Amino acid sequence: MLSRIAESMFWIGRYVERAEDTARILDVQTQLILEESGVDERETCRMLMSIMGADLGPDEDVDVTTVLRQLAYNTDSPTSIATALGSARESARRARETLSVPMWEALNTTYRAIPSGQFRSMRPPMVFQWVRERAALVNGTADATMTRDEGWQFLMLGRCIERADMTSRLVATAAVSTGSPWTSTLRACGAYEAFLRTYRGLETDRAAAEFLLLDRLFPRSVVFSLNRAEQCVDNLESSGQRAGFQNEAQRLLGRTRAELEYRSLSDVLADLPHEMERLQRTCALATEAITRRYFVGAESLTWQGVRT
Repeated sequence: MLSRIAESMFWIGRYVERAEDTARILDVQTQLILEESGVDERETCRMLMSIMGADLGPDEDVDVTTVLRQLAYNTDSPTSIATALGSARESARRARETLSVPMWEALNTTYRAIPSGQFRSMRPPMVFQWVRERAALVNGTADATMTRDEGWQFLMLGRCIERADMTSRLVATAAVSTGSPWTSTLRACGAYEAFLRTYRGLETDRAAAEFLLLDRLFPRSVVFSLNRAEQCVDNLESSGQRAGFQNEAQRLLGRTRAELEYRSLSDVLADLPHEMERLQRTCALATEAITRRYFVGAESLTWQGVRT
């Protein structure tokens, strides 16, 4: 497969997932601000902007309106939903010859809502629901119309790396939020009902964190996403390596997954925001490794919000 096509498929997967999960995070946090009387709006908004990687001045005033403008509607913001959807469509245009007609139409129709003004005219919570529905349409169309070849592997690889990164951001926001944010976080991941069935209705912060980080059967958990990403890289390799890993991305993803699974949960929860930041850095490093190995001459498009 041409590196240009491989790169485009990888970033379609990442950008669509980024748009969906940003909508999920914004939905949770705006609801918490509105519903929890004890929540400091300014501090919560600054925390959210920091976790999502938006630059802020030390004295810059931030409220919900600012957050929505920068993280949802602003096409000039590298961390916004609008930018992610536009970038997904641009990646699809570069790989147009390899996409099915239904998938191209799903991506293009989604993007057209931005320059037409339809996207900006929508307000919470409807805009978040719309983004989730469009992402589900794109992903479902890909699942139904794409052969499971190298293009599919790159699409899934991008989706899984981004999902691990974004789930870590959701967990980080819950860890530093006041009130009772874990129920809202589980709902944001579409995990609430699955969580209740798994833990037989027993809701605790520890159990919620364990489910979102370590559950091997839930598709939005960090461990599930990292495991699927590893499988995609393994499917792309045909060297028959008998010892170790020459693929740096596979080594990074596998090591991080193993550290999460085999460490004590108490150790992970002791400093959850820091652990989630480490995970985000791993996703960024894995993306760089994938770019070097597969996308010859391509520029790595990393998360703007990864802090070092």
